[in-house]
Amino acid sequence: MLIVHTEVKLDFSDVLMRPKRSNLSSRSQVSLTRTFKFRASGQEYTGIPIMASNMDTVGGFEMAKALHKHSLFTTVHKHYSVEGWLNFANENEEVLSNLAISQGIGEADQEKVNAVISKVPQIGYICIDVSNGYS
Repeated sequence: MLIVHTEVKLDFSDVLMRPKRSNLSSRSQVSLTRTFKFRASGQEYTGIPIMASNMDTVGGFEMAKALHKHSLFTTVHKHYSVEGWLNFANENEEVLSNLAISQGIGEADQEKVNAVISKVPQIGYICIDVSNGYS
């Protein structure tokens, strides 16, 4: 069934970000950390809401380790093997709270994610990568 959304859509030229008044005396007092509660699962995530993409050359294990030091999130690309994930998790367990495993929409992608999560259950987030998701 075709669904047509008719409500107004905004793009970058429609959005104005305006600084809020503050009693802080220095930018060093600003905290970017936020806590998000997910309605469906009831889980909470606390961190800085900046996320590295799951692109092959961006969302890798090295990026996840580097960004975790600053409470930033990484959506790890889907090309790591199950063994690669297991090795990474064994050596970097603290990083797992700030990353998501990515998968495509195929059955093989789902099977791989299931295999990884069965071996590394500390992974709390999944990024579903839909190529050309707008089409």
